[in-house]
Amino acid sequence: MPIQTNYTEACKNFGKIYDEAIKSREPIVINREGAESVSVIPTAELNSILETAYLFQSPENAARILDALQRVKAKTNKAQTIEELRKKFGLYTLA
Repeated sequence: MPIQTNYTEACKNFGKIYDEAIKSREPIVINREGAESVSVIPTAELNSILETAYLFQSPENAARILDALQRVKAKTNKAQTIEELRKKFGLYTLA
């Protein structure tokens, strides 16, 4: 559940809000009477959310990501070395 505060308190304590957003990695919602709420969120977290949304725009890509996630959760993947992966995909280093 995101932390919430009002606009007046946010103005008085923005440094604390900033530090808490960085520490918790969670959005902090700032409510203002008669206006839309805004959130303070670390830029890295926002970029991660935007990247995930971008990757899921393609149904094919979304299916591949969800399939990979299921395999990870089921622990059905076998660890492979870089050399094994190069051979599997026909990628050879130039000498």
